[in-house]
Amino acid sequence: MAAQSNAEQTQLQDMEEEEAGMEEREMESDGDEEEGMGVENSDDDDEDSSEDEKENEAEIQRLEEQLSINAFDYNCHVDLIKLLKQEGELFRLRKARQKMSELFPLTEEIWLDWLKDEIRLTEEESNREKVYELFERAIKDYICPDIWLEYAQYSIGGMGSPGGIDKVRAVFERAVTAVGLHMTKGQTLWEAYREFENAILSTVQPPPGRIPSREEQELLHAQLERIHTLFRRQLAVPLMEMETTYAEYEEWAEHGVPETVVQLYKKALQQMEKCKPFEEALLVAEPPKLAEYQALIDFELKEGDPARVQITFERALAENCLVPDMWAKYTTYLDRQLKIKHLVLSTHERAVRNCPWTMSLWKNYLLALERHGDEHHTVSDVFEKALNAGFIQATDYVEIWQAYLDYLRRRVDFSKESSKELEELRGAFSRSLDYMKQDVEERFGESGDPSCVIMQIWARIEALHCKNMQKARELWDNIMTKGNAKYANMWLEYYNLERSYGDPAHCRKALHRAVQCTSDYPEHVCEVLLTFERVEGSLEDWDAAVQKTETRLNRINEQRTKAAEKEANLARQEEEKVERRRKAKVEKKTQKKGTRAGEKRKAAQDNCPDDWTEDFAPKRHKGHVDNTTDEHMETETGFFGRNTSPGRRPATSGTKKAVVAAQRQNDDKPELRDDSTSVFISNLMYTLEEPEAKLRTLFETCGPIKEIRPIFSNKGTFRGYCYVQFESPVSVSEALKLDRQEVEGRPMFVSPCVDKNKNPEFKVFKYNTALEKHKIFISGLPFSCTKEQLKEICNAHGTVKDIRLVTYRSGKPKGLAYVEFADEIQASQAVMKMDSMDVEGNKISVAISNPPRRSQMDKPGFSRPMTDVPRQVYGSRGRGRTQLSLLPRSLHRQTTPTGKVENGTAAEREQVTGSAAENVAGEPRPLSNSDFARMLLNK
Repeated sequence: MAAQSNAEQTQLQDMEEEEAGMEEREMESDGDEEEGMGVENSDDDDEDSSEDEKENEAEIQRLEEQLSINAFDYNCHVDLIKLLKQEGELFRLRKARQKMSELFPLTEEIWLDWLKDEIRLTEEESNREKVYELFERAIKDYICPDIWLEYAQYSIGGMGSPGGIDKVRAVFERAVTAVGLHMTKGQTLWEAYREFENAILSTVQPPPGRIPSREEQELLHAQLERIHTLFRRQLAVPLMEMETTYAEYEEWAEHGVPETVVQLYKKALQQMEKCKPFEEALLVAEPPKLAEYQALIDFELKEGDPARVQITFERALAENCLVPDMWAKYTTYLDRQLKIKHLVLSTHERAVRNCPWTMSLWKNYLLALERHGDEHHTVSDVFEKALNAGFIQATDYVEIWQAYLDYLRRRVDFSKESSKELEELRGAFSRSLDYMKQDVEERFGESGDPSCVIMQIWARIEALHCKNMQKARELWDNIMTKGNAKYANMWLEYYNLERSYGDPAHCRKALHRAVQCTSDYPEHVCEVLLTFERVEGSLEDWDAAVQKTETRLNRINEQRTKAAEKEANLARQEEEKVERRRKAKVEKKTQKKGTRAGEKRKAAQDNCPDDWTEDFAPKRHKGHVDNTTDEHMETETGFFGRNTSPGRRPATSGTKKAVVAAQRQNDDKPELRDDSTSVFISNLMYTLEEPEAKLRTLFETCGPIKEIRPIFSNKGTFRGYCYVQFESPVSVSEALKLDRQEVEGRPMFVSPCVDKNKNPEFKVFKYNTALEKHKIFISGLPFSCTKEQLKEICNAHGTVKDIRLVTYRSGKPKGLAYVEFADEIQASQAVMKMDSMDVEGNKISVAISNPPRRSQMDKPGFSRPMTDVPRQVYGSRGRGRTQLSLLPRSLHRQTTPTGKVENGTAAEREQVTGSAAENVAGEPRPLSNSDFARMLLNK
């Protein structure tokens, strides 16, 4: 029966093969017919394809020429690879990929395409090693689960070779070590590893019905233990969908899941639940998902598992490979936490390959090579690559040279008078100066080292370690000839060098030259010279120093005076220009208003009834009272809807003025104002909310408060000042102690409450015009700078007693600050060190606090002589709003006696003056209602 069945099977196979052959012959005949029918179409297609091939070949040659000019054109490499693959130029394609991989790390997609093409081309067993080498290169660029999976699957194809199974297992072990912790893709590798071991298990299991030998039982047991171990290891790792893996293990294990595995699984499951929100955010986010990855990294850093931190950084960098800050953060973590040489150095190398333009990455790479004791030629090669990386700032080259020179200095044994390392260090210093002068200046137009920091370091090394002061002085002479002789801090650096390693004669010489050349802070240099002579010099030296400093300071003061006069003249000219433009604008506006008013009056006369004048005229006779006229004028104006005259205000404005007037009257009432028990509070922020409540809390410590009266504007906004009245005069002295105390970031001024009508000479605030040597003035600060940040910066230069950030009344910062130090020396040092410092992208200016002298015209109560100012002649509509004086009415000089107010207040009356109301002297007089009526009737 068995033989019969075999024969039947053979017969069936022969029949199937015959049928397949017939179908194949029929398809071939059909194909011949179709080919015969479509000869013309194929010719057309051949012509089109040949034209496309020519165009593609021309484009390929163009891209190759462009790469020969600029080999670092990343997009050009990508386009060339796409075209070569499209044309099927496999050998040229391999060459193009090879060149690109030498210059840039390749993305996961490019590597997978390259690997799949190479696998198809090298099917022979002898060429498998080349593919293995290519896989090894691919896994070094980025940690990509898909590349590791492809590597493992390709290695399975060679398991039949000697040691093939062990090689496959080695690849899988490396893969799960590298990406087995990947939250979303790690599970795929674990499953592939288990499938491979299950396939091995099926080969070692004996056929059913046969008792396995002892050796077979040992192999079977070992294989089962491998699979058990893989399950346990995977379940201990927090991965997405790990519940499925646990259910599979329960089904696979004959004796159930061990308790230890259950505990590890629960712990991993809890960790996975913590990470799940971050992973879900990554799934829905759009590339490059930088913010989401940053949140996950911060979370893993707090958790503190180094392996998970590493895989999280690798995942982030695979999608954000061109973000230098991410690489810097990752390498810093490896340098400080893991400290594994091959891992740290390989990551630094990948960082500079991805972001070669970032100097800090190269600098950290050099430090890491030195830290892990790498060979000198390796460090030198990396430094040379850094110089050719194409930094974007001249200062970047200065910093990378400094890092390399520091490395060379640490290699020198200065106990020997001369050595190979010392000569190499001096040669490197000379080369760095030439490089800055030639390469960097030609490219950027500046050396990047205006203060000659590299030469200063070289001079200090020669003086300190080599005891060669002659060489150090030569270097400093060179520094001063490069435009640094006018800066006090440069001379003081040189003086300190001579003070430490030189002699008093050269110290004196340096200070005398400093006094002669310094132009930014000559007072400080003169003070240092005099201090030196007090300690070291003779009487002749002291006299010479005094004479030299006095002469120099007198010359400096003359120059400053001339500069101040020139600046004042320029400012005055600018003010005159502004004033001329303002007057021209006002005159133009007045002319426009006059033209528009005439048009309106003409239109109103045309629309009025003819008998209006007749009805109105009998009401006016010679003895008519002005008040009656006022009533009729208002009535007629309201009836015909005319605009009110320029001197009259709407009712709403009058209401507001009444409120303000009532407030002023209340301030003047004796029962409300008691100057002996009151203080005046000013310089408060306009935006201060609930000023009465906040000031009550602040001044309650001074004594019982009777009343707090904040002053508000017509619109109801706080004006920044108020009165505080106490029950007892004793509380006033305590309240005055709170002067200059900060209230919401702004100093509050507290002064006695004095009636200036009775005591006009009383002054509370004195404008300080003296030089405040212990205080510095800073400008150009970023508006986001806080007092704490500024204090942290200034603490490095001395003891900070007080900091005041200058703000507007609205609370917005001005970018200015005053910083008070413990003494003058600390303030001077802070000026030299902090001037031109970069603070959050802003270049700040720092100087000793020296408020300008207040001009006489700026003082309160000052009025110009009437003979110096030409009298302003106003138009027919009176003085415009832009011509109102901003000087308070109480400070105006009374030029004419105040008459009886008939039409509102005197201030309102002044706004209705015109050419028709001028007297013989040319001064305007107030208009009555009858005057207005006469003007209208004449029209």
